[in-house]
Amino acid sequence: MTTHIETLEIVGAALFALAVLHTFSTRYFEHLAHTRTAHSGLWHLLGEVETVFGFWALVLILFMALAYGWGHASAYLDSRHFVEPMFVFVIMVIAASRPVMQIASDSVQSVGRLLPAQPAIAGYFLSLSLVPLLGSLITEPAAMTLAALMLRDRIFATDASSRLKYATLGVLFVNVSIGGVLTNFAAPPVLMVAATWGWTSGFMLSTFGAKAALAVIINALVLTLLFRRELSARAAPPVQRPEARVPAAFVALNLAILAAVVSTNHLPEAFMGLFLLFLGLAEAYRRHHDRLILREGLMVAFFLAGLVVLGGQQRWWLQDVISRLDESTLFYAAAALTAITDNAALTYLGSLVQGVSDEYKYSLVAGAVAGGGLTVIANAPNPAGFAILKDNFEDQSINAFGLFIAAMPPTLVAIVCFRGYKGQVGEIVDWDLWSQWFASLDRSFLFLLILPFVVAAVGLWAEFSRRDDK
Repeated sequence: MTTHIETLEIVGAALFALAVLHTFSTRYFEHLAHTRTAHSGLWHLLGEVETVFGFWALVLILFMALAYGWGHASAYLDSRHFVEPMFVFVIMVIAASRPVMQIASDSVQSVGRLLPAQPAIAGYFLSLSLVPLLGSLITEPAAMTLAALMLRDRIFATDASSRLKYATLGVLFVNVSIGGVLTNFAAPPVLMVAATWGWTSGFMLSTFGAKAALAVIINALVLTLLFRRELSARAAPPVQRPEARVPAAFVALNLAILAAVVSTNHLPEAFMGLFLLFLGLAEAYRRHHDRLILREGLMVAFFLAGLVVLGGQQRWWLQDVISRLDESTLFYAAAALTAITDNAALTYLGSLVQGVSDEYKYSLVAGAVAGGGLTVIANAPNPAGFAILKDNFEDQSINAFGLFIAAMPPTLVAIVCFRGYKGQVGEIVDWDLWSQWFASLDRSFLFLLILPFVVAAVGLWAEFSRRDDK
């Protein structure tokens, strides 16, 4: 039986590595869909990031069923918790509805009038700062959905440069990841440990709040200043449709449903019931709604569900690595590990380690949220933004390496803000510390850690080769 468990763990890690490899290769499959039209449907399917982890999770379940019987596979599925994918689906659809978008857009415009900047530039800055910080109240998936929709209409749907699009995407992902830590219920990596460690919203605000807000504002402000000329020339004004405005009473009703969903995020029976109520109202009052993003929400939920299934087989190496690190090394390791695994899974595994210090807890969570924008799999809300914005990129696909590079500067700002408060940010260039950490790692973990960088390098080479052939 021990041999079976070890075999299953190895297969699970291998399939997880293949899923990471596949995530970094979706741009290639989308290119094939446009150049090899005979099988374009298959290439499009393989090029959808939202299907990647669900596909490889299905392979894992089939392996379990064939190797150990359906009973074993069924029991494993029963042991997984799919509340988070369900919640992200529900909150994403409701937050993207016209009543909620109307009040969010009005709020951003009202605050924007107070800023000494052009409306287009002020709206861009607030979409990358105010909305991510609101994620601490309305949850990170809702903030990601709102910000992505606002930026899509203002920037991504215009003839903006690829540099601006990728830079915006990188800051958006990082800021949403760190902007939700002002409370103990909005950010998935915080939610995973809050009850176990007794972290209240007051604790989060006093310990993480100022650092997170500072990082969010710096990232948004620097990016806005760097691209201010292009923003002035390219940014589209918000669409004004006076005849289509939703009545205040109906907006208030939808906001009440949104608030109720947020407050019951641990109770799928409750928030799914509220979601059905929302769907009923949307059907009854179609004139106050645009198309609901049900397909996009379901694809994101499928992605996250696959991550839950595959992630359950990574505990054997992840928890061992986390438990052997000191608090200094843990901070940077957590930030790096989020590139290849969901940061909520990372903090959950860290919460299982007994007898850790307060510094250890802080380093784990701070590192996990700081690195939450590096890849699409790093933070649960990222696939929502990815699904909304990907059609505005070349080949209707986002280059994973481009996202990684674009997210590095705002990630470093987050690291400085979270780690620099003790004057310890100099550890990032302490090569002795890094060499000691790498020397303590086993080969299986090193393989998974290095894999995204190898794939990214190959992807970059392929991209330049493709451009040279044109």
